[in-house]
Amino acid sequence: MATVEGRPESSARINPKRRVLTGMRTTGELHLGHYVGALKEWERIQDEGNFECYFLLADVQALTTHAENPSLLTKLVREVVLDWLSVGLDPDLSNVNFVLQSQVPERYELSQSFLMIAKYGEVMRNPTLKEELERQPNATMGFMTYPVDQAADVYMISPTPPIDGDELLVPVGEDQVPHLEFARVLARRFNKKYGPVFVECSALVGEIGRLVGTDGKAKMSKSIGNAISLSDSEEVVNKKVKGMFTDPNHVSPTTPGDTENNPVFIYLRAFDQDTQEVADLTERYNTGAGLGDVAVKTVLAKRLNEFLDPIRQRRVRYERANIRDILVAGTERARESAIPVVQAVREKMHTVYPA
Repeated sequence: MATVEGRPESSARINPKRRVLTGMRTTGELHLGHYVGALKEWERIQDEGNFECYFLLADVQALTTHAENPSLLTKLVREVVLDWLSVGLDPDLSNVNFVLQSQVPERYELSQSFLMIAKYGEVMRNPTLKEELERQPNATMGFMTYPVDQAADVYMISPTPPIDGDELLVPVGEDQVPHLEFARVLARRFNKKYGPVFVECSALVGEIGRLVGTDGKAKMSKSIGNAISLSDSEEVVNKKVKGMFTDPNHVSPTTPGDTENNPVFIYLRAFDQDTQEVADLTERYNTGAGLGDVAVKTVLAKRLNEFLDPIRQRRVRYERANIRDILVAGTERARESAIPVVQAVREKMHTVYPA
């Protein structure tokens, strides 16, 4: 049989595969917004055990932010892995793989192949790209092509050759579903033009939300200083909660206040598992029944620290873990999935040695 880097070419498959690909750019330590918006859902998927999970550390795409200080990437990759481990993602499970993007050469080749069929106009219509271009008008070409590069991330582990019953899912929030359609377009276009290689990815929409920043003005982001990190100490959490934005019209404990758009109550609803306590606090705050901002922030700080305590404990334990071995193992399994995909793409696009 033909081989790629010493590996046998994929033969016809009998059993369908169910795979999940999702990831994060390694641009900094993770925070509560990452947990609510992604990690909580990832942990649920891994624990159910119905999918092969590929959790991608997008260090190459992080260069769109850290190109001037690339030495920072090694540290940030380690920090993100520690955050993942701390919240309960478990690469010791047979269905879980931590994948370092830069160490999968096949995805670079797949990205280049997709660039040959992606159209300039449709890339430029990407809403996320348009929004970011307003912030960085001198964006690099690496940034400009990231929608195509992300499609390569997804499809590098596409079950190949595709058969009925195969699934390739990407966990996203409801607002991200249209963005994933471009990846589906590329797969559909390739399959029609060259022949079936890719299983069209589908959005896996769960209870994924967005957590506002502590300032209440934007989504949580370390870069603008409104984030509570998963690695923050109890003292730091207490300080950040104390400074959180609330309802400016709630001038006294006897003044009715807004809880719907109040960051303190948004966080309580997300992290306080005592729903009756949240309901009681909400009622008292809404009606001005003697509940001040300091008191409700005290409750929130306590609940956040209760949530973070086991995360902190796991982090201490994993500080001594061999992160490199975790990444090598998961990345190798991703390459085992990617090599047949790239081999099929080469054959379909006739980028192989002639007979």
